[in-house]
Amino acid sequence: MRSVTDLPHPVKEEQHVWIPVSDGTRLSARIWRPVSSDDEPVPAVLESIPYRKRDLTSVRDSIHHPYMAGHGYACVRLDLRGSGESEGVLLDEYLDIEQRDAEDVLAWLAEQPWCNGRLGMMGLSWGAFGALQVAARRPPGLEAIVIASFTDDRYADDMHYMGGCMLSDNLAEAGTMFAYATCPPDPALVGGRWRDMWFERLESSGPWVAEWLRHQRRDDYWRHASVCEDYAAVECAVLASSGWADGYSNAVTRLLEHLDVPRKGLIGPWSHKFPHLGEPGPAIGYLQEVVRWWDHWLKDADNGALDGPMLQTWMQESVPPSTSYEERPGRWVGEPQWPSPRIERVSYPLEHHRIAAADERPGEPVAEPLGTAVDEPPGKSADDAVMSVQSPLSVGQFAGKWASYNAPPDLPYDQREEDGGSLVFDSDELTERLEILGAPSVELELSVSEPVAMVAVRLSDVAPDGRATRVSYGLLNLTRRDSQEKPEPLEPGRRYRVDVQLNGVAQAFPPGHRVRLSLSTSYWPLAWPPPKPVLMRVHAGLSSLKLPVRPLDGADHEDVRPFGEPEGAPPIATDQKQPPEQRWTVSRDLVGYNSALEIVKDSGVTHYEDINLDVGRRAFERYTSVADDFSSVRGESTWTMTFSRDGWQTRTVTSTELTSTEDEFLLHATLDAYEGSRRVFSRNWSLTFRRDLV
Repeated sequence: MRSVTDLPHPVKEEQHVWIPVSDGTRLSARIWRPVSSDDEPVPAVLESIPYRKRDLTSVRDSIHHPYMAGHGYACVRLDLRGSGESEGVLLDEYLDIEQRDAEDVLAWLAEQPWCNGRLGMMGLSWGAFGALQVAARRPPGLEAIVIASFTDDRYADDMHYMGGCMLSDNLAEAGTMFAYATCPPDPALVGGRWRDMWFERLESSGPWVAEWLRHQRRDDYWRHASVCEDYAAVECAVLASSGWADGYSNAVTRLLEHLDVPRKGLIGPWSHKFPHLGEPGPAIGYLQEVVRWWDHWLKDADNGALDGPMLQTWMQESVPPSTSYEERPGRWVGEPQWPSPRIERVSYPLEHHRIAAADERPGEPVAEPLGTAVDEPPGKSADDAVMSVQSPLSVGQFAGKWASYNAPPDLPYDQREEDGGSLVFDSDELTERLEILGAPSVELELSVSEPVAMVAVRLSDVAPDGRATRVSYGLLNLTRRDSQEKPEPLEPGRRYRVDVQLNGVAQAFPPGHRVRLSLSTSYWPLAWPPPKPVLMRVHAGLSSLKLPVRPLDGADHEDVRPFGEPEGAPPIATDQKQPPEQRWTVSRDLVGYNSALEIVKDSGVTHYEDINLDVGRRAFERYTSVADDFSSVRGESTWTMTFSRDGWQTRTVTSTELTSTEDEFLLHATLDAYEGSRRVFSRNWSLTFRRDLV
């Protein structure tokens, strides 16, 4: 990335500004703005997240906020209530009070003498969620948002309950926020109150996953702040982006389809990162695009911000399987509208271990509607291409993370070992290039042996040498086949037709390769398995794969333009006092049949030179099982956070452990806090939750 120092406007920075909200709580903000804004007010852009502007996001923040300020904006990085130096406590994500706080802050910004009252919001992940959710509340002055790596559906398309299946990231992200919500404020900014503020956080905190386990079906808890419930509520301009390696690869196209506002979408090959820091590469000049967006909507610049395709995306080329990539080969393509009339959903019938050509079985009998029970096969014998699978718990150990953070390497590895415990359907060798853009899906006619069951569906690119690279995947809790709100148990042995949606993707399959579809009845540890092993029978002759095929007519939209090189302001100086450690280890003990996935994300100890602060951050996750004993699965997340300066030193250790029986989830959590070597706070939680058809 090119560090830009010759910005159009000199910038001034205020590291700690108190902003009062309506209940009297004071929130802490860091503000960059043009020096000239003292006399010539400018628009303000708010980023609001709980990840500590003072230290943990300060390097990232120093790249994009001063850059935008140097282009004529007051850029405000707010710590949410109960995080960083902000007063109060942080109890959960996307609460109504968080959104009301943001509205209060926007109103405060509009009243400042250096702000002209025109407002924007931006963010990645939590910050993008917040910007979209606040936009749906239509606060005065908010004219545009810029959001990256987000969702509009908190239940089924976040790290909680993908397709109604509980993800292990439900535990992992709860562990992350358990750690962040119990960190102390910096005494250098809040003075002697720091200990009282810290203890208020410690005493009010708890394992966030407990609340998420209380809501295992789609209810009002998840509907709140899920913008998909009412797209019409959003009335400002939206620039939305994400990456194909991210867990949030679906919401960009949904917004393009359902919003009725000026909007553009951008999807690259990236993991969970801003596009100017994008990994895998290529990273792009995203901040130039953001400034262009702000200039148009907040300064009325006639700069063609809406020119070009509505959706611009990276069409990925075939690559060998790897847990990380520096670059993903491909090209930028564009669609002038979404859904694109150029993209055809082509149905490929399934046969015995085979994906048939689209036109290979003309005159196919009409199937029953999806989700319904099937008593008699329509026009086929009951034994037509019936295939069975009962997957071992080992299927899923090479699945990678639900959302890739690219550190440690966390993308899916070679799928051949996963395929050994799955039903596999291969196409013939492709004779010409195939490109897909959008969300694949699979229609299945199946029966299962238990009332609670799931199906995991993987789409892979198989090279001539047999290596299989996962392209996309989808999960469905079959008890939620008709409704996420009102799940129903299955009748063992009865046949059902279901539709499994896979994550959206742009992918090219070259000639000589094969397309592979793999079905499994578990996908641990990416998703929590059903209460018992499940035997699934699939009627392949009445099932099909549907791909969003993009034509090979060479008519990439003519307005697709290359992006500039990544730019940003020079990052602040830091010193690595202890080296980081990254580890991702799969192990199997063939004596006791114990299997484990262990993940270490240790940032070492970083010294922040401008504030003379040392910060340490270490996360450890462990997911285990024994043989195919579904009651043996266990997930653990432990975080250690340290802060020190001169004689001041604190440490928090948070640990969350989740196990299950056939009927219950069992949660145990601990929190220990230290000043120096002395433990000053300790608390344990042991909670039980009924399994709600999960």
